[in-house]
Amino acid sequence: MKLRILSVITSIVLVFGITNLTKAATVNSNYVTTLTNISAINKIEVRGNVELYISDATSDQVKVYNKYYSESAVVQTKNGVLNIASYGAEKLVVWVSANDLRSVSAYDNSDIKSFGQFSNIEFNVDLHDNATAKLNIDAFSANVSVSDHATANLSGKASKFTLNHTFATNVNNADFKADHFTENKINFPAGTEDEAGI
Repeated sequence: MKLRILSVITSIVLVFGITNLTKAATVNSNYVTTLTNISAINKIEVRGNVELYISDATSDQVKVYNKYYSESAVVQTKNGVLNIASYGAEKLVVWVSANDLRSVSAYDNSDIKSFGQFSNIEFNVDLHDNATAKLNIDAFSANVSVSDHATANLSGKASKFTLNHTFATNVNNADFKADHFTENKINFPAGTEDEAGI
């Protein structure tokens, strides 16, 4: 009888133990990979289905919030250019902290966002396809180019601000202050400048 009771108790403990392990595996399915061999980033190019966060830092660091090694994703650097690409169904989430980031380009369905205000002497943003950007910039010179169906939501300030955009683009720069502002409208049909809402 004692042996049966011990067997029943052991079985119950094993069942609850396996259940707890299964739940723990589900909870810990979020992965963060910190890439330590990347430094001196001055430009980022993003392609595919990527959500990129950028922030100022005293040293460069890249964190990837997915198991990107097992997905169709690439995060690599060459000559100061960090290339990030992912064509999976879910967005590849990447956070780049950089000391001297000067330029960001985004293509396809990529999103770029800044943590707090991003500061540098010169900062360039280049958006294509359906890419979006929500950036708070503090720069001496800021150059933003938006084409295709890309959208940009800008806040912050710059001494010199140049905005290049096509008719199909959506740019919100009402919260961006500049001492000297230059706007270049590219391929606007005659008489449509006022309809663009910019």
